[in-house]
Amino acid sequence: MEDSSNTSNSETESHAVSPPNEKVKTFPAKPGVYLMKDNLERVIYVGKAVNLRSRAASYFTSAAATEHRTANLVLEIADIDFIETETEVDALLLESRLIKDIQPKFNQELKDDKTFPYLQIRTSEEFPRVEFTRKPETKGVKLYGPFTSAKQLRATISVLQKVFKFRTCPLDIEEDDERWRWFRPCLLASIDQCTAPCNLRISKEEYREDIRRLRMFLDGKRVKLFKELDKEMKRASLELKFEKAARLRDEIKALENLKLRGNLEEHVQPEVFYIDPKKGLRGLKQVFNLEKVPRVIEGMDIAHLQGGETVASMVQFIDGLPFKHGYKRYKIRTVEGIDDFASMREVVSRRVRRLHQEGEAFPDILLIDGGKGQLNAAMDAMRVLEIQPPFTISLAKREEEVYVPGEAEPRRLSRHSYALRLLQYVRDESHRFAQAYHHTLRRKSTFD
Repeated sequence: MEDSSNTSNSETESHAVSPPNEKVKTFPAKPGVYLMKDNLERVIYVGKAVNLRSRAASYFTSAAATEHRTANLVLEIADIDFIETETEVDALLLESRLIKDIQPKFNQELKDDKTFPYLQIRTSEEFPRVEFTRKPETKGVKLYGPFTSAKQLRATISVLQKVFKFRTCPLDIEEDDERWRWFRPCLLASIDQCTAPCNLRISKEEYREDIRRLRMFLDGKRVKLFKELDKEMKRASLELKFEKAARLRDEIKALENLKLRGNLEEHVQPEVFYIDPKKGLRGLKQVFNLEKVPRVIEGMDIAHLQGGETVASMVQFIDGLPFKHGYKRYKIRTVEGIDDFASMREVVSRRVRRLHQEGEAFPDILLIDGGKGQLNAAMDAMRVLEIQPPFTISLAKREEEVYVPGEAEPRRLSRHSYALRLLQYVRDESHRFAQAYHHTLRRKSTFD
């Protein structure tokens, strides 16, 4: 790395006469990479350490001499050197580059590259994703690795994501597809760890610029990166682009703070359940044994205005993404007081009657927010109208159970299934839209 290549070149003559077990006592108690050499000065092993002195010294103990993983290595160590780095992240990346370049004899665990983890950037995508993989692609990607520790690579990706805010999800995002403007970003956007290209909150050009900076960092060009960011920040400030200048300032601070971070084990990625529209739709086809992959899903919910006026919402999803132009709001007309079942019966009746009268297609899936009672009310509405209903199900909040007409017991889909996540997205969006209408009416009522 440009700014962290402080090899132990001092006192070269004393190094030649100092045995490796004594030499390690002079190593710094800082992060870095150590290189073990044989009597022909060939590097036979490369390792990383949070504390160089402590880690390197561990190879010269009685335990290491008998441990089957290290015994043969210890016998061949004639010399040892180190490269100090600023952070453990730097050490991990440098170790990977050195192993790939040198291919030391005793780094045998990396002999079969494809079974060990890589950091992969899908450069061919409009918004390149960054991902952990054990099966790297051969085209359209930039690879870093292989790495020796899968857990530490995942933690490193999490640390870097806090700075460069790249996406790690497998969504196929296209900037000219306006439907993405209505997509709900995952948790990482909420905690400011992703710029949310899935919601088109960042342009393709700006996002790819962030990826270019990430690649500079991964390539060890930290000093050059700092100079570039500082220059761009000052230029933005002079041009009165204060928001851009502030973002660059924060990025510089985040990079500087990397050196203050402790053990990578502390930086485990939060559990993020992103919604993959395509996988969700295919999952629904499989789970419910549908004839074809559904394209249009409509979701319905009921909300009450201070215990009096009742309203309903209908949201529409096309190809797994919200279609805001298809959203509708209803004031319940025929029900007095609070009666969710009767309210659901009315709104479903109004919706399907209109579609039937205008000759429009029914949705592939009609999703009702609620349990068995709400589902039965919806089915009763269509039965009274003598209309062949679309595939209709309900999703109950408490246990996330799915009720299907004609089935006595609810289905419990895996909490991690893409199908359930998509249903939850539709249900939550219908609830949000109903509550928004509820609040609008409440404000109007207050003002009146």
